Amino acid sequence: MPNYDIAPDVGAAVRDFRLPRTLGFGLVNAPVMFSVDFKDGEWGRGVLTAYGPISILPGARALQYAELAFEGLKAYRVGQPQPNLFRPIRNCLRLQRSAERLSMPTVPEVLFLLALEAVTSACSGHIPGHSGHSLYLRPFLYGTESGYLVKNSKEFRFMVIAHPVEAYSSGPMRVVIERTDIRAAVGGLGAIKAAANYAGSLRATSAAIARGYTVALWLDAREHKYIQELSGMNIFVVIEGELHTPELDGAILPGITRDSIICLARYLGFVVRERAISVEELLVGVLSGECSEIFACGTGAIITPIAVLADADGREYVPRTCDSVAKQLRESLLAIQERRATDHFGWTRLVDLDATRWDSQ
Repeated sequence: MPNYDIAPDVGAAVRDFRLPRTLGFGLVNAPVMFSVDFKDGEWGRGVLTAYGPISILPGARALQYAELAFEGLKAYRVGQPQPNLFRPIRNCLRLQRSAERLSMPTVPEVLFLLALEAVTSACSGHIPGHSGHSLYLRPFLYGTESGYLVKNSKEFRFMVIAHPVEAYSSGPMRVVIERTDIRAAVGGLGAIKAAANYAGSLRATSAAIARGYTVALWLDAREHKYIQELSGMNIFVVIEGELHTPELDGAILPGITRDSIICLARYLGFVVRERAISVEELLVGVLSGECSEIFACGTGAIITPIAVLADADGREYVPRTCDSVAKQLRESLLAIQERRATDHFGWTRLVDLDATRWDSQ
């Protein structure tokens, strides 16, 4: 018997669930979720339940003061009965760093993996098997204590929900440079996955969409001179055949897909440089052809080409190639994630389908 509880409604929820034809990204809720509370200085016993509304006090600090951190990763089941997770330990470590920055209790690795594997195992029969499709897992940690004093909660909840998904992006992106707002400053929340950090980026994203673009490209907070990342994705540029990406400066999220691309690209023979890249250097490079390609990366989209880079004045810069190096890296990385290629890095983790007994409920 697993070392967590299984609610009586789990079996029926899983058996009654049907995958729709169109999945989108985050639009279809998996039939189960995992929850565990932190109280009196320790984590309690987790429970796997049917997906549904949760109870939270209106004054909870997660709602009042954005005391919330989250992660995102995927489980794949392409051509195999046993699903696998991609680099879950890295997600656990990043959530722990986020919790420490927000003065919340860290989720132990064993609990983090237990929750992921419980949800993935229960949903294994509903993980789409087409290449590029997956089960997107969203672990999150939030404060549940009610009160308006500006201090940390003493009570928290860690949850994992999931969504069967298609690829996040439907094609090349059109990106606009954000010259006014800032996403994050060194010493702030840019290097962690805090909900508040993402909330601050939404205005620029909405403005970009209103102008016919996909998303904003953020510049550094101090000088508005160096590129950082997109809203939710890291960025790479191809300069004379080499891969360049902004160095992690304390304001840029250390993306797990970003790290995977750096490792994989070097393995494939690419030169990869992590350094400060000014926006003017990037624009001049696109105009001269020295910068031949730009792409973004993240858990949802994996790797997405950028077809157009626009400045705030409306001028557009078009790289001479689109989805060349990006396509090679995307296909190579996806093959590892789906276990269709040899995993030389030890990134995939198989999920034990006997880890739960939801089907007997």
